[in-house]
Amino acid sequence: MVDKKKFQFTLECFDASGTQARLGKIETAHGSFPTPVFMPVGTRAVVKTMTPQNIKDTGAKIILGNTYHLAVRPGEKYIQEMGKLHRFMAWDGSILTDSGGFQVLSLADLRKISNKGVVFRSHINGDLYEFTPEKVIEIQQCLGSDIMMPLDHCVACPATHDEAKEAAERSILWLKRSKAVPLDENQVLFGIVQGSVYADLREWCAKEMKDLDMPGYSIGGLAVGESKKDMFDMLEVVNAILPIEKPRYLMGVGTPEDIVNAVSLGTDMFDCVMPTRNARGGGAFTWKGKIQIRNSHHRESLMPLEPRCQCYCCRTFSRAYLHHLFSKGVEEIMGLTMLSLHNLTFYQDLTAAIRKSIKEGNFKEFKQDFLAQYQAGSE
Repeated sequence: MVDKKKFQFTLECFDASGTQARLGKIETAHGSFPTPVFMPVGTRAVVKTMTPQNIKDTGAKIILGNTYHLAVRPGEKYIQEMGKLHRFMAWDGSILTDSGGFQVLSLADLRKISNKGVVFRSHINGDLYEFTPEKVIEIQQCLGSDIMMPLDHCVACPATHDEAKEAAERSILWLKRSKAVPLDENQVLFGIVQGSVYADLREWCAKEMKDLDMPGYSIGGLAVGESKKDMFDMLEVVNAILPIEKPRYLMGVGTPEDIVNAVSLGTDMFDCVMPTRNARGGGAFTWKGKIQIRNSHHRESLMPLEPRCQCYCCRTFSRAYLHHLFSKGVEEIMGLTMLSLHNLTFYQDLTAAIRKSIKEGNFKEFKQDFLAQYQAGSE
């Protein structure tokens, strides 16, 4: 039974303009945040190039960590001894931890999967690890995250129907075992719906998880190479089944367009490395599309990355200066930091604008205007 004092999802209103978008709020032991929400990714207990204060300055109130990477290095017992993850990384907001199932998927040559769990070798030094559903929960208890993900079996795309069926069935089996582990009072466990791009499997898996009455539900195994149409088709199938009163988290997504489209289908939570990964490569997100600051035409531009943005980067520096920081032979770290700060702020501003449009009942118009403007302006 979920302790309502520690975790609660409140639906505040639905979009009145004809979509499935909805406005809500999640409360955890480490604070509350509105939904739809974007969560910056701090895989190894750090959002790359950012300080905790930087992250707060973007408006983010929840970040994501990764169970696999933190268990491999520095180790969950060490983090527990250091005061658990919040204290260790000096972040006092909410934390969601992924189970590491997706990362294990990427270790195709280093792992063996069975109904018992996953045996794999570390990508760092080759040490042997065994992740069972119970072990993954125990690791996350050591980390002390607010929202936990169970071990799941994520398949790559393309996958056969039989492969996807086996993975979906195994994910349900593992979730039932995960759910049997007693949790700390300030932690909750979500389920993860699998099924690849097969509607019948997604429907079956979503129904099975609905019956388990989880505090929230994640949609996994998307954004792994399938078409956009397939992704949104599967999302529509799943969201039509998952309970309205529970939060829905689309894992690893994604682009600004993906987030807007997924919100219109009733999705509440998102995470992706895209803002910081693009920033490190010179990519910046603006309301008129994504730009590449290394491009020569920015060398003479005195305008900020985004005139509408109030982040420190946009209030302080010109595109010309940022172009200089990324230029060959200069390549200063501050350039990575500034673009990361801006991109994360843009994602927070985007979700804030989405929430505002839902509250005002004009999300459908916002979506059309945003997509038209964003897609027309990208470099």
